[in-house]
Amino acid sequence: MMGPSHALSGAAVWLGGSWALDHFAGYEQSPLAIAVGTAVCAGGALFPDLDLSGRVTRNKGGATVARTFGVASLFLAEVIEKVSLAVYHVTKLSDDPDRENGHRTLTHTLPFTVLVGWGTTALCTAYGKWAVIGILFVMIGLALRGLFDEWAKRAGWLLITLISLAAAWGTALRLPGDRGYPMLGVAVGVGCLVHLLGDLVTRAGVPILWPIPTGRRMWRMFGMPDAFALRAGGAVEVYLFRGAFMVVSLLSAWGLLAPSVLRRFNIEV
Repeated sequence: MMGPSHALSGAAVWLGGSWALDHFAGYEQSPLAIAVGTAVCAGGALFPDLDLSGRVTRNKGGATVARTFGVASLFLAEVIEKVSLAVYHVTKLSDDPDRENGHRTLTHTLPFTVLVGWGTTALCTAYGKWAVIGILFVMIGLALRGLFDEWAKRAGWLLITLISLAAAWGTALRLPGDRGYPMLGVAVGVGCLVHLLGDLVTRAGVPILWPIPTGRRMWRMFGMPDAFALRAGGAVEVYLFRGAFMVVSLLSAWGLLAPSVLRRFNIEV
């Protein structure tokens, strides 16, 4: 699945889940909390692809997420890819094939998803709003790069960086103090999980059972059969999947925000 589809799926899942919690469980969130959670989940849905690096010195190649902040994010992707490849070689069993890159290995596992979500919450608890600003900066940047892919290509990494920094700083100033912000960790973790589910419907699949061995393989890839597998960048993904994600996002956002907007203008329905 391509980067824009991953980001849209993260936004759709967070908005849809927020609407369900509000409608069925009475869990109400402020418009700011909804917007922050949606952006962070959309960014988190791109985060696992930081294991696909490109050409750092030329600022080319790599996954969508790896090009978000120019050379800096490409370098980070290079480091994560090499670490992922090292973990693969250290833990692989006799029937696991040799690999030359770490894409769709460590960062595409459930333990990594849990670790990233827990780590986000731990950072926010330990360092407060400084950690929040850093996390929002990265996740908002990834969300912009994924949700507005064509515009982001034209705008360039510098403008994305500046917008992300301003948005992160302004958002953090409006968040209440003395909190651990656990929802940020949940949003990042949910986004990573949505990414794994998106890649599960492709032919290549993901090592969803790692580190549980299956036979003499530790890194067995699970995906859809060829006849049903989603072709990355194909018509089904671009029109059907993205269209569905967009409809869910818009309807959920309307269901969440419309009541407060109507109340503000004293309109009863």
